[in-house]
Amino acid sequence: MLSIAEARRVALAAQLFVPALATPKNAAALGKIVHRLGAVQIDSVNVLVRSHYLPIFSRCGSYAPELLERAAYDGSRSLFEYWGHEASFLPIELFPLFRWRMDRARNGEGTWKRLRRYATSHKELVTSALEQIRERGALGASELADCGKSKGSWWGWSQGKEILEWLFWIGDVTTARRRNFERLYDLTERVLPEHVRNVSAPSPEQARRELMAVSARALGVGTARDLRDYFRLPAEDAALRIAELVEEGTLQPVSVEGWKQQAYLHKDAVYPRRAAVSALLSPFDSLIWERQRTERLFDFYFRLEIYTPIHKRLHGYYVLPFLLGDRLVGRVDLKANRQHGRLEVRGGSAEQGVRVGQIVEPLAAELTQLARWLKLEGVAVTSRRGELMRALKKLGTNRASSATASRKGRQPRTV
Repeated sequence: MLSIAEARRVALAAQLFVPALATPKNAAALGKIVHRLGAVQIDSVNVLVRSHYLPIFSRCGSYAPELLERAAYDGSRSLFEYWGHEASFLPIELFPLFRWRMDRARNGEGTWKRLRRYATSHKELVTSALEQIRERGALGASELADCGKSKGSWWGWSQGKEILEWLFWIGDVTTARRRNFERLYDLTERVLPEHVRNVSAPSPEQARRELMAVSARALGVGTARDLRDYFRLPAEDAALRIAELVEEGTLQPVSVEGWKQQAYLHKDAVYPRRAAVSALLSPFDSLIWERQRTERLFDFYFRLEIYTPIHKRLHGYYVLPFLLGDRLVGRVDLKANRQHGRLEVRGGSAEQGVRVGQIVEPLAAELTQLARWLKLEGVAVTSRRGELMRALKKLGTNRASSATASRKGRQPRTV
C-alpha cells in the first residue's frame, strides 16, 4: 500500500515537479518537457497569461514563452495541436494515436453536436473550404469566402469557423500557426512531417492502450477514471486496456491510503523522499485536471469559477492553487494589470488547517517571480479580506528565504 504522502510525491515526480527542472533554453528542450507531460492544455483566457504558458513556468521558473510557439509552429516542430485533454499541445509522435478519434469524428461521433452535421451535409461548403486552403495557404476563419456569416448563437462562430473546426477534428487540417491567438488552418499534409502522417495507424484499441500508458506515466499513480480522463478516453473499454497494461507489466495494481478505488502505479514511477516544491498552478494544469483525483490526493476542493456569476464566486475569477512541499496549501485570484504594470492579487486564502505564517513568504516569492516573468513592475495586493491577504499586505518587502528564491533563479522584490 502507498501512503497518501507517498502517492503525492509519486504524482509530483511524474508531473516533473520533483526534482526541479532546468529552465529550457531552446524549443527542443521545451518539447521534451511536454513529451514527458503528454499534453499541455490550451486556453484562451488572458486575464493573467494564456494558461498553456503557465505549466512550464510552474515547473521551471522564468523561461522564454516564445519557445512554446517555436516547438508548436516552427518548421522543426515537436508539438501539434489537437483534442487531447480538451484542446492541447501534444508531442508530435502521438499523432498516429489519435487517428481513431479523427475517424470517429468523420463518422459523426465524439464531436460537438453542432459540428456533426458536416459529416452528412453541407459537403459543398466543406469542399470549398478545403480548396481555398489548398490554393491560398493557411487561413483564418474570417478569410474564408462564401461559407456563411457569424450567427452569434454559438460563441459567435461563423459557419466557416464551424467547417474549419470540423476539418480540424477529422484531421484534414491542423494549426499551422496562430495570429493573436486566432488559429490559422492549413492542410495537415503541409504542416506535419511525412514520417508522422504516413506511419501506419494502430487499431483503436492499441492506440487507446498506448495513450493510457502515456497518461499513467504522466500521473505516476491513479485510478481507472484518472487514467482515462487524461486524454478523455472512452469508458467502455478502459477496463480492458488497463488489464492489458497490467498483464504486460506497465501498470501495477496498488492500494492508496484513503482511496476507495483500485489504483495503478506506472512501472517507471519514482518515490522521492521529499518534495521541495513551491509553485503557483494554472487552473488548467495537468496535475489538477481530474478534480476528484485532486481531492483524493491533496484534500483540495477546486472548481473553476470563470463562468460563475460574480456574487456566487467563492474564491475569484482566475484562481491559481499554491503548491508548497507536497501539499496544495492555498489559492490566489490573480490578474495581470498591464496598463499599470502590476500583478494584482485580488483575493486568496489558505486551506483549512494551514497556518498563514508558514506560507506567506514562499507565496510572496512566487508572486514576485511571476510578475517578473510577465514583465510587470511589481505585485499589488488589492484586497485585505482574509488572513492571507492581510499577511501579504503586511509583509511588504519580500523576505523569502534564499533557498526558496534561488530554486527558480528568484530575486526578491517588493510586494
